Amino acid sequence: MPKLALIATVEVAPEKRDQVLPLLSAHGARSLRDEPGTLHFDILVPREDAAKLLIYEVYQDDAAFEAHRNARSIAQFREESAGLGIKISATRCTPAT
Repeated sequence: MPKLALIATVEVAPEKRDQVLPLLSAHGARSLRDEPGTLHFDILVPREDAAKLLIYEVYQDDAAFEAHRNARSIAQFREESAGLGIKISATRCTPAT
């Protein structure tokens, strides 16, 4: 099965972005450390839109992403970010190379 890449957009109130960023960073670090199928997790901070964060993730395959979705780290992130009013949408991609 091919690798799975995800481009996620995290919509957040501009005044809360600085609260969400360290929570996402900790989630990414845990995912890379604890989930063997998580290969890449980068957070991008748009320069011209304070209401968004972007995440670029790469997984070994679809099964690794499903394991990530069900892992403790994402549950922890959801608990920690509850009440911050974030909305996450994602596009699944197959890397061309």
